[in-house]
Amino acid sequence: MKLTDSLGRTINYLRLSVTDRCNMRCSYCMPAHGVSKMCHDDILRYEELQQIAEAAVSIGIEKVRITGGEPLVRAGIVDFLAGLAEIRGLRHLALSTNGVLLKRMAADLRTAGVQSLNVSLDSLKREVFSAVTRGGDLDMVLAGLDTAEKVGFPAPKINMVVMRGVNDAEILDFAELTISRGNSVRFIEYMPVIKESGWQHYCVPGEEILQRIATRHLLVNVDKGAFAGPSRDFRIPGARGTIGIITAVSGHFCGECNRIRVTSDGKGKGCLFSDEKTDLLHCLRPLDRLKLRRTLRDIVMAKPERHNISFTGYEHENFTMAQIGG
Repeated sequence: MKLTDSLGRTINYLRLSVTDRCNMRCSYCMPAHGVSKMCHDDILRYEELQQIAEAAVSIGIEKVRITGGEPLVRAGIVDFLAGLAEIRGLRHLALSTNGVLLKRMAADLRTAGVQSLNVSLDSLKREVFSAVTRGGDLDMVLAGLDTAEKVGFPAPKINMVVMRGVNDAEILDFAELTISRGNSVRFIEYMPVIKESGWQHYCVPGEEILQRIATRHLLVNVDKGAFAGPSRDFRIPGARGTIGIITAVSGHFCGECNRIRVTSDGKGKGCLFSDEKTDLLHCLRPLDRLKLRRTLRDIVMAKPERHNISFTGYEHENFTMAQIGG
């Protein structure tokens, strides 16, 4: 079953957040003091999250990515993932993580049926990584990446938020991970999700990122797969991994958007940067499967044509990625 929105875009991808909690405090994600945590009763129960995933697949979603916050900090996550993997019609189950707990949990995640991993990694220098994450341990993340491959995962995809004056000097180092380690690396333009003045200073345009890589390496275009996200993909000849550029600020990719989101407290969103939210709780408490499927379809049909971020500013309300789902 093909699921399309009002503009004819195929929607086959659900990003499902399971928690707003995180064991890092990344500077581009949340304020230094963190954010107010939701009450336990406000977070969807696993059985409710399962119902959302099953309803989404029944109307045409083929890929589900579990996000947070940091999804691996939620107790019982492995059993939940195993349940998702059993959904008939689900073609791809993925998980996004900061990698801190990956060394300990990678084998269980693989056994549960997770097929691919995205790991946030913004620096290969210990002092820079610690500063960006406000205390994170780079060695733990690198060990997690190694362990994931040892237990059978494809080389995890690495997401790097490029910040001018912070980690942009490492662009070539990250690009060369696609050669030395075989990871696929996605360079993400800095986006204004939390309230701050002068955010544009940090944003390195995608074209500049490509130009810096091209000073040392030839880049060839790569065709994206059926479940690919919004990146423009390239490969250094001979590299196992690929390079992706995500340009939410300098060049929106909304015409190719294939996803919807559900937050950990049950709010459906057709666009990360839209202020429009649809509360799914009225479909879940009590459970009304037909109403849930209809509501998810409504979210798809209401997807906006595009977001309104540019170097001149943005219109959406401020939020943290942990609150929405990274």
